[in-house]
Amino acid sequence: MARKIIFGSIWLALVIYTIFFAPAAAGKETLDLIIDLSIIKWEGINPIIIAIFYIMGVFPWVYAAFILFDSAGQKISAYPFFIASIGFGAFALLPYLALRQSNTTWNGEKNLLLKILDSRLMAIISSITIMVFIVWGLIKGNWLDFFAQWQTSQFIHTMSLDFCLLCILFPTILQDDMERRGIKEEKFFWLAALVPLLGTLVYWCVRPQLPEVAIDSSNSFIEGDDAV
Repeated sequence: MARKIIFGSIWLALVIYTIFFAPAAAGKETLDLIIDLSIIKWEGINPIIIAIFYIMGVFPWVYAAFILFDSAGQKISAYPFFIASIGFGAFALLPYLALRQSNTTWNGEKNLLLKILDSRLMAIISSITIMVFIVWGLIKGNWLDFFAQWQTSQFIHTMSLDFCLLCILFPTILQDDMERRGIKEEKFFWLAALVPLLGTLVYWCVRPQLPEVAIDSSNSFIEGDDAV
């Protein structure tokens, strides 16, 4: 119940803040900016904004690498929330975090998507992509211009808050993932909790893969190479 109240309250606060307190929306300007960012027409756009926009495009896949394995033991599926998060970030993920129950087991079978998300290659490529954009944005970005746009653009304002919130929320699903994979070292949890985003990416890159599990005709689980 406490989980539902906490995450539900965060989600409600985010929605209320975006509607009533964030800068007013500028429809055509926002649409033009999103289109230019999407088609890599970056001329005249602050690198900080570019970096946050593209990192927000990678974030749903980072979260998917955790919540889709968590989904098998839940009353609700994480897939609709993951799909919605591609466009709406924390607005879509917070309801799932509120509704899910603690789940430290893995009793599913990996489909192609889960195999990709559980691969170390996927974790490394995604992490490198995020870090390249962060470093590039920090070095090349104009912070005075960014703060000015943050105060006047609802899209940039909300996207930035969404970015910060998603960085902070990672540890809330990390503990279950660690137990699911048999990891006893608490240092991974504290790394992710005390070093937002970077700690989670390090954990994602080094965590052991979950076993392949197939279900036979008698509903018993067969792991690894024994599966037929």
